[in-house]
Amino acid sequence: MNEMILNIIAAVFIMIGSLLSLVAAIGLFRLPDVYTRAHAASKAATLGVMFIMIGVMFFFLAKDHFFQPALLLAVLFIFMTGPIGGHLLMRTAYHDGVKYTDKTVRDDLKDAE
Repeated sequence: MNEMILNIIAAVFIMIGSLLSLVAAIGLFRLPDVYTRAHAASKAATLGVMFIMIGVMFFFLAKDHFFQPALLLAVLFIFMTGPIGGHLLMRTAYHDGVKYTDKTVRDDLKDAE
């Protein structure tokens, strides 16, 4: 019974992570400029991968009855590096002069330089 509950929890986490990854993929195709695309990739994809890895951790906890701390370390690593990488991509694009979309209303970094 306990194994079945852990498998259900694992399936829910993996499904949520898959949906978040799908949203990130759709955002990469549908969003208008590099800044919004990088935002979709860094936020939604990071959350998607984190949820999938947590689901995998629960799956192996149910299957092998063994907790794998390496999966938690991987989740922590992705949590720390995913948004930072997206931020660095956006800052690099800004400093290289990549234009915003026409719908962009304000530029917060213009006065910071």
